[in-house]
Amino acid sequence: MPLYRYEAKDPAKGCAKCANGFDITQSLSEAKLEKCPDCNAEIYRVICAPGLSHSKTDLHYRAKRAGFNCLKKVSKGEYEKMY
Repeated sequence: MPLYRYEAKDPAKGCAKCANGFDITQSLSEAKLEKCPDCNAEIYRVICAPGLSHSKTDLHYRAKRAGFNCLKKVSKGEYEKMY
C-alpha cells in the first residue's frame, strides 16, 4: 500500500500534526483525506517522489550468481578480486 503525505492548507489553523505534515498509508481505492483526523482542519495531499533504490548487496549477489567477477581497487593500478 502506498504512503501518502498530507499537510494543512493553512498551517496557522492546523494542529502540530498537520501543520508540519504527516504520512499515512492508504489503499489506492481509498478516497484522499480532506480533513485532519486530529483537529478537522482542511488538508491536502503533497506529491512526493517515491523512494526506489537497489541494494548493493543484492546487486553483488546477483552478479556473483550469474558468474561475473568483481574487482576492488587496492591502490593506484592495483585491484584484488572480491569474487
